[in-house]
Amino acid sequence: MAEATIQRTILRRIGGIIYRVAFLLLLAFLIGLVLNKISATFEHDTRPAGFMRGMFQGALMPMSLPNLLVGKDVSIYSIHNTGTRYKLGYTVGTNTCGAIFFGVFFWRFSRWRRPAGPRDH
Repeated sequence: MAEATIQRTILRRIGGIIYRVAFLLLLAFLIGLVLNKISATFEHDTRPAGFMRGMFQGALMPMSLPNLLVGKDVSIYSIHNTGTRYKLGYTVGTNTCGAIFFGVFFWRFSRWRRPAGPRDH
């Protein structure tokens, strides 16, 4: 009986890992798809990129990694920009995206390491 319980636990863990990997791959695919569409839209815009577009492209820059790894060339920086305002927006977007990503990651990591108490069911 104990052996069957151990096998169910192992199967449950393997299923959980497969589910997480599949979810991450699907999420990366969807982000790449959206990023390609947005990049194509930005490339056809003739106006110089300003603060808001810089902020948006800066936030999307870390998400371009899956596309770049598979050899897809995506535009992550606008050559035709307004100068300092665009670069400030790009920096704000990149740092905000990083702060959100790493903030959530470290919050989850600290919850994994913390022993379950009466509040954590």
